[in-house]
Amino acid sequence: MKIGIITMIDNNNYGNRLQNFALQHFLEERNFTVETLKNVYYLNNKKFFFLRYLKNFKKRDFYSEILERRNNFIEFNKEIKFSNKLITAYSKNLDYDFIIVGSDQVWNPTLARLRDVDLLKITDAKKRIAYAASFGTNELPENIKGKVRKELAKFKAIAVREESGKKIVTDLTKRKDIEVLIDPTMLLEKSIWENVSRKPKMLTEKPFILTYFLGKLSQQKKEQIESFAKRNNYQIINLTDKNSSYYECGPREFLYLEKKAVLICTDSFHSCVFSIIFNKPFIAFEREQENITDMSSRIDTLLSKFELENRKYDGHIGEDNLIVNYSKTNSILEKERKKSEQFLLKALDVKKNYKE
Repeated sequence: MKIGIITMIDNNNYGNRLQNFALQHFLEERNFTVETLKNVYYLNNKKFFFLRYLKNFKKRDFYSEILERRNNFIEFNKEIKFSNKLITAYSKNLDYDFIIVGSDQVWNPTLARLRDVDLLKITDAKKRIAYAASFGTNELPENIKGKVRKELAKFKAIAVREESGKKIVTDLTKRKDIEVLIDPTMLLEKSIWENVSRKPKMLTEKPFILTYFLGKLSQQKKEQIESFAKRNNYQIINLTDKNSSYYECGPREFLYLEKKAVLICTDSFHSCVFSIIFNKPFIAFEREQENITDMSSRIDTLLSKFELENRKYDGHIGEDNLIVNYSKTNSILEKERKKSEQFLLKALDVKKNYKE
């Protein structure tokens, strides 16, 4: 059976590339043939990188950093099997038994998603599956609700990543079969991710706090993290600092740093996810951003599902943040994996007996 995947293809985002790898790996382990479908966003990403290079070509250090980072992403993408042909909204007669849209923010209207391709108008209704798809928002603009309602009603099966996403689909379509399931990255065992990871060449033996903030970080919170690191003689590795050699880290190096950090401070959904997979202490921060739709629902759903609400930043950073008991969380994760596997195999018309 041949499966196509429609997802965001962003060669500058760890979570995006890792969730793409994870869903492919999960399906291939169950003997499916899998391809990620190249679409317009794939070309736009290459165009963005080229324009960014032209803008910064005089800043040789900056170019060197983003080039090395880019090379690490390109190298990782060799693990992904892409379609030979570019898929557009006008593509017809695609040679796939099913097409899965997801995961990541494939239905986020503020990112110009929810295109005909993202709603799988490129294939028959009986072949349309959504897995852990995210809207990245709590509400859709009125002007697109009609189109989204019409297309989502046709899907063979829909699973979203957040409770807010379930509410959006349920309110629109009145469907009662919408599930909230784990991100594809959580489908894979820790040992698989350990094999994928790679030690950054600049990493020393000094214990470190990993910080990965996609939004802005207030001065007060920054000083809190720095003060805690200084008290404990920890190094701080900031993955979004373009002046740091760690900025060149690709998805493999990101995994290694998540696995080895003594503490992870982040506003990233996938950074929280890998903290859970590797059983690492972490603090989940609200994303500080202006003129961007609130995206806290995905982290709230994650923490609630795994009973880790106490990992949310509460104004305090101290030694107690280094203590976390993952025994119950790991048990929940095993149940969620089985639940997600059951959803996917049922949607793909594969029969399997499950023991409760």
